[in-house]
Amino acid sequence: MSTKLYRSNNRVIFGICQGLADHFDLSVVWIRFGLVAATFFTGFFPVPVFYAVAALIIKPEPERVERKKETYFEEDYFDTDVSNRTLSLRRLKNKFDSIEARIRRMETYVTNKSYDWERRFNSGK
Repeated sequence: MSTKLYRSNNRVIFGICQGLADHFDLSVVWIRFGLVAATFFTGFFPVPVFYAVAALIIKPEPERVERKKETYFEEDYFDTDVSNRTLSLRRLKNKFDSIEARIRRMETYVTNKSYDWERRFNSGK
């Protein structure tokens, strides 16, 4: 069970049901089902009023700011454990293969005869 009750940022209307589910460590489906059942059994009046009052009283969940850590391929490789080194090497190989493919496409375009004609035509010579 969570220590504080907050309105959830992952919400449908005001985040009351999700906040209650997070606080009591329950599924949000059961909380919503109970809310709908209570609304039908009490005659549609008190539950929406209590829901609106709860939306006004309960504080919203604080935003969690996560700093994005800049990672470089070398750091990514050396920071991983032994089981993930194969994955890191595969990612590095795929990245360098994509860079090499881009360079080959550029070389093919630049060394093409039509590129030379386009360059001459656009420069006015």
